[in-house]
Amino acid sequence: MGALEKLGIPGKGAIDWDITPALTFTMFESWGSRARIRSVDERYYYFYIDSWQQPSKVCLMERGVKHARVLARVDAPQDMVDSCVAQQGKSISLDKSYAIDDNLKNWLTTQVLDTNDESKVESMVLGPELEDQQTGLPTALDPSSDSARVTLDTRPIGIVESDVPGIIKKHNFYEGKRNPQGHFANNLVDNNDGLTVTDLATGIMWQRGGIDITSVRTMNRRVNEVNQQGLAGYKDWRIPSMEEALSLLEPQVNNKGQHLHPCFSKAQPFIFVAGRHLPGGYWFTDFLQGTVFWASGFNPGGFGRLCRSI
Repeated sequence: MGALEKLGIPGKGAIDWDITPALTFTMFESWGSRARIRSVDERYYYFYIDSWQQPSKVCLMERGVKHARVLARVDAPQDMVDSCVAQQGKSISLDKSYAIDDNLKNWLTTQVLDTNDESKVESMVLGPELEDQQTGLPTALDPSSDSARVTLDTRPIGIVESDVPGIIKKHNFYEGKRNPQGHFANNLVDNNDGLTVTDLATGIMWQRGGIDITSVRTMNRRVNEVNQQGLAGYKDWRIPSMEEALSLLEPQVNNKGQHLHPCFSKAQPFIFVAGRHLPGGYWFTDFLQGTVFWASGFNPGGFGRLCRSI
């Protein structure tokens, strides 16, 4: 059995060598600028270099419009991986993900795809997981739920890249790239509605789930629909500001693979942040990587997790 068969991939022809990490934001998050995407159920497979942790590693990604998971890490020659990253320079835009070069492509083809040797491939695929509907949190009526209140900036303001470190350090928010030693102490309580929790440390009520991936234009319509329906009895839900979204990030990865309290759904891996990136683009919070990032594009897509002030 070869490595691809082990991972459930239908042969080396399924690997798309043209997809790069940068291209995914026009191909998937920006809703299919490449006409070949016909369905949200389609899956694409590509290799890339993950440099979030050192040493950098070659990874195999399974991707769709509404689906993304790392299938495997590949034990490629480290000097070849490091050289590939060095040629592309240090990225400060989307994240620390890099495209592979021709040398790595040739090595992957001859040493992984054209052999039955599985030893160089470490599977990252987990079994099916059902999300626990129990939060394990105290209720708002619990006397131990009292908390001092921190006032966050809730305005949907435009933010330039150079302002982000100051926003993060203002309340010592954790952020994987810019403040990995940070930690903001939440005080989450269960509202016993199966839908929401409230952070008494900030006075913010949060959706435990959220809105499925959609374009930035449609997201605003979805927010209006949520308010018309009165989620959990309220009609003042909004897209969180950068400070509000950052307040949810936790240094440790939970059992769902995200930098969040496990009471939140894993179905929203990155969410829109209110306010534009200046001079152009949109801000997001990435719960998988524990960071904030921005993406350009005419009409990019993302998930939503709404909030409101109590």
